[in-house]
Amino acid sequence: MIKRWIVLAGEEGGPVCNKMGGIWNVIDAEARVLAELAAKDEIECDLKILVAGPYYPTQGSDWNKGKSRVTDVSGLEPLDMNDDLTCALDHLKTEGIDVITAQTEVEGHPIGYLLFNTAYYDSIITNRYGSKMTLANAIKAEAWQISGLDSMKFERSPYGPEYTHYLGLSYAVSQFVRYLVSLGEEKAKKYGDEAISEFAMSVMPKMRVSLHCHEFPTFYALARLKCLGVPVRTMATLHATVPGRSSGYRSLEKVAHNDGAWDPNVPVGMATLESLARYADVVSFVGDSTMREAMLFHKLDGIVIRNGIDLDVRYIDWKKKNICRKKIQKFLSEKIHTVFGGELIDPEDILPVFTISRLELENKGYPQLLDSILLQDHLIKHRRLEQRFADKMRVVCLLITSHGPKPKDKLPDGFPINLPSEVPVGEEIRLNNMIYDLGIDAGSMASGKRQASAVLYPQWVGPDDGGLNMRADEIMAGCVAGIFPSQYEPFLLTGLEAGREGTPSIVSRACGFSDALKKVDRLVTGLGGVVVVDNIEAAHQEMILDYALALDYFTWTYLEDQVKYRLLCEESFALAKLMNWTEPVLEYYKNLMVSSELDRCMPPETIGFEDGGE
Repeated sequence: MIKRWIVLAGEEGGPVCNKMGGIWNVIDAEARVLAELAAKDEIECDLKILVAGPYYPTQGSDWNKGKSRVTDVSGLEPLDMNDDLTCALDHLKTEGIDVITAQTEVEGHPIGYLLFNTAYYDSIITNRYGSKMTLANAIKAEAWQISGLDSMKFERSPYGPEYTHYLGLSYAVSQFVRYLVSLGEEKAKKYGDEAISEFAMSVMPKMRVSLHCHEFPTFYALARLKCLGVPVRTMATLHATVPGRSSGYRSLEKVAHNDGAWDPNVPVGMATLESLARYADVVSFVGDSTMREAMLFHKLDGIVIRNGIDLDVRYIDWKKKNICRKKIQKFLSEKIHTVFGGELIDPEDILPVFTISRLELENKGYPQLLDSILLQDHLIKHRRLEQRFADKMRVVCLLITSHGPKPKDKLPDGFPINLPSEVPVGEEIRLNNMIYDLGIDAGSMASGKRQASAVLYPQWVGPDDGGLNMRADEIMAGCVAGIFPSQYEPFLLTGLEAGREGTPSIVSRACGFSDALKKVDRLVTGLGGVVVVDNIEAAHQEMILDYALALDYFTWTYLEDQVKYRLLCEESFALAKLMNWTEPVLEYYKNLMVSSELDRCMPPETIGFEDGGE
């Protein structure tokens, strides 16, 4: 008999309050879809699923002081999966490693959470290498011995606390897996007679554990297990690369020129942790671009398993789209008139489009987007010579991006059309200046100078954001199109999220989403519900023109041919529906459950614990 476990580990692993970015969504989706598939007997029905991540009990315990995460498990149930798990956790406690546990269920199948607080590892004294030392130092010493991690160098860097946290989290996760794998051997040793002990080992259920680590913060866990000879199937998934993130939009040029040198600003400790993916049995990437980066910077090879999206509706909600669009149009019409005066624009004449992203101006392609809006203004003016709707047409692009981890408060009436100079901060100021420098601000539209404009929306959108007061999905549903011109984007979940609302979108070739589009059948030939613009090989002028033409295509089709526009919406929705999480999670499962190596008996000495614990 074989008992199978899958442990999904990551810095963002755990309940929703541990969320730092899109990786939380990926880990959570993988756990939930695995549970759904197990509940339906589409995969092994008695599969045990665990999510391992950090625990932050109070404000200030997070290494990232700007995020101020506080882990909240109050909405979850107590962990109650089986005695094997309890036994492994008890072993951890003998080392002084405390684990906060919880559990949830998806369609009746349990998902367990193991959350580790690494902040106190400096206060735990343990015996290692013949002397007493703190657990934190013992972890660093062992990491140097088995994988060459120079913690003395890395901990003195600006990212030292972050690096130390990742090392401690990885140690705790790997030590738990180590204990879990060894349970059969430990139980058999209780028999005094050697022959009985060997017989017990032969008939006891074998623990087969697979460890899936998302991103570099937990890659030391799988490297440690492999170096110690623990029989566990491991998988490392890279959503981007550390050197690639540091180079940003310049990474495209590095890949093109086969320049694998790390930039001077690369956090070497983090990139070194990332390179430990070489110890994994399987390495996966969320897109072709990430794979190319990993091959260039780390000499890593592997497979591409794209990201997905949760889609719990079968059809486009046209009523929602109409209501949300009218609300956005009415808001823009009234606020532009109130703030800038001039003739009141008919709400129906305003065609809202949007982009939403982190505030990384060059990486997210904002300069190219603004240039394309200026170009579209000229395209609309030329249409006025022969197109009957063009003289009234107004295109407003909402640039939804914000500095800082928290929403702004005390915003002025009319925000974001009314955006006093004291409201924008950091890079928001530069982006707003770029809009005014090009003369595509909302005031230029109010005066009649422009028919296409950009509106900075520097806020985390939501029902009480002080502006539209709409959720992100409502804004996406209400806009005529989305545009995502990223110069550096390992994947692009926002393109899929727009498709979930039946909103067409424009994406750059640099994003991983465009790689995935090549592998699916399209409903509309030519320019369909998702248009890909080449921002890798095309000249700058060509790229800007292509963005403008694609934006013009969606907005003009909306005005002139509602039947065709609805077909474009249907295709964007169909692509999102096709790119759900089922196929990627099944790919993860198949690679994690390869049993040719795991189902062979391993020598007991390969998983001893001579150096573990006091």
